[in-house]
Amino acid sequence: MVGTCTVVIPTFNEERNIVNMAKCLRELYPDFYVTFMDDNSTDSSKLLIENLNDPKTKLVTRKPEERGLAASVFQGIVEARTDYFMTIDCDFQHPPSTLGDMFQKMEEGCDLCIGVREDRFALGFVRWAGSWVFNIFADMYLLCKRKSMSKDVMSGLIAGRTDVFIPVIKENWGGLEMQGWKVLLDLLKFGPRDLKISNSYYKFGKRAEGESHLNSRVVVTTFNQCGSFGKFCAKIYCKIKGIE
Repeated sequence: MVGTCTVVIPTFNEERNIVNMAKCLRELYPDFYVTFMDDNSTDSSKLLIENLNDPKTKLVTRKPEERGLAASVFQGIVEARTDYFMTIDCDFQHPPSTLGDMFQKMEEGCDLCIGVREDRFALGFVRWAGSWVFNIFADMYLLCKRKSMSKDVMSGLIAGRTDVFIPVIKENWGGLEMQGWKVLLDLLKFGPRDLKISNSYYKFGKRAEGESHLNSRVVVTTFNQCGSFGKFCAKIYCKIKGIE
């Protein structure tokens, strides 16, 4: 029996990408459910999705006081009513075609499939260096906690079993970094130690339309996910950058 899947996509003012993403996913994966978890966009995102009249595609407008990319993804996973969930960005930096390989690996029995970027130099030198350094930092933290590690812990392209991760998210809701971007790190941090993990490799692309929402606070929240030493590093970073 073929498993069912929900693609969870966090959005904020993505009207220039959202319809193209919805149509692309529907064309590639007719049986997938698609849920856009929207952080109260001020553009026409909601109307554009409603006008598609696709019963398997919806946009959920989240509470203003609960904004956050990670919070959007965690809520979307918890509300999924399918065997698997997948997360992907709306800007096409994650190629939708990769989801097919990830789905197949889920069908083969893994608990978590991680999209691993093949050429991280495409990020630009500064982002590549930062990603490389933090990946080592996060892996050391996970190793100390005797948790599963990843070849790309910064990845936002992931797939998982809902029966494994919905309980994890619910039980650790108060300890999750809701304002951050690195959902995978928390799933590994709080997930079982014996996770069956597979990888799916892809080329990280450029944003199709619109502007990136990346900023210094993303760095701060990511460090905060790595225990006491991570929080200490976050404070040092804030002092250097003059962030209150």
